[in-house]
Amino acid sequence: MNLQLQGKRALITGSTAGIGYAIAETLALEGASVIINGRTEERVDKALAELKRSGSRGSAQGLAADLGTAEGVRQATEQFPDVDILVNNLGIFEPKAFEEIPDADWLRFFEVNVMSGVRLSRHHLPRMKQRNWGRIIFISSESAVQIPAEMIHYGMTKTAQLAIARGMAETTAGSNVTVNSVLVGPTASEGVIGFVDQLAAQQKKDRGSIEKDFFQNMRPTSLLKRLIEPKEIGAFVAFLCSPLASATHGAALRADGGVVRSIL
Repeated sequence: MNLQLQGKRALITGSTAGIGYAIAETLALEGASVIINGRTEERVDKALAELKRSGSRGSAQGLAADLGTAEGVRQATEQFPDVDILVNNLGIFEPKAFEEIPDADWLRFFEVNVMSGVRLSRHHLPRMKQRNWGRIIFISSESAVQIPAEMIHYGMTKTAQLAIARGMAETTAGSNVTVNSVLVGPTASEGVIGFVDQLAAQQKKDRGSIEKDFFQNMRPTSLLKRLIEPKEIGAFVAFLCSPLASATHGAALRADGGVVRSIL
């Protein structure tokens, strides 16, 4: 399928690995010009080299900036003042008991997971409206609607993204600008694989056993019963970024492997 993305410029935050990289790679393979973002030049350069080897049709540029800060967003908007597609993927997570989460962690999670998307969208949304075309997507999580007891501060930020995306969509009625969010399920991202490997070493088990235990005890409602591959999310998000997805607007869409049991 031709997603008609040739000539579109896309900024994908937190895209040197995992879900963000998979989204950038898919968009580039479809002909979009992508901006790879990470906090260090080394990470960005490595991702750009990998993208070049993938045989993508679209061009790629790098943005080394910490978009979890106001200064990082300022740097990004000065370097790339206009984009057609903004994918707010940047996010952090950390399992921690509620009683042990200090104020600093609540604020840090909100700053990185929520405010990064708010600040970038505040800059790019008016420009998209002026051009009468654009796509903004927030990469949320199934944790937005099924708050994990082990990561309440993370779940809070994912729920906030759903509200922000829907509210922003309301401001674009009648235009060719769409705003959506994607509820991603447990995915084999860099951070998750590192966490699973750490657990495997601590419990003296292999990765497969840890993954099986996770879906049996922590996410028993999963229908997929395995970690989602980042490329599976990349394909889904690339479609939402395309002109073909013009009727999908103001939605919270699930790519969660069936973890959320609600049919709505």
